[in-house]
Amino acid sequence: MMDDKTKAGSPDSKFINVNEDYEVAYWTKELGVSREELEAAVSAAGTSVSAVRDHLNK
Repeated sequence: MMDDKTKAGSPDSKFINVNEDYEVAYWTKELGVSREELEAAVSAAGTSVSAVRDHLNK
């Protein structure tokens, strides 16, 4: 199912979509990383927020 971009608020709290600028903006701020660091973490760990957090905390 696609995101409903007419609804404001935070992105899906379980997954990170690095192809959506608004999600990248949210997650880089939330995780305190650059876009490049976020993309590398998603590439290494997958799109799960918990997996990305674990990867970044190693």
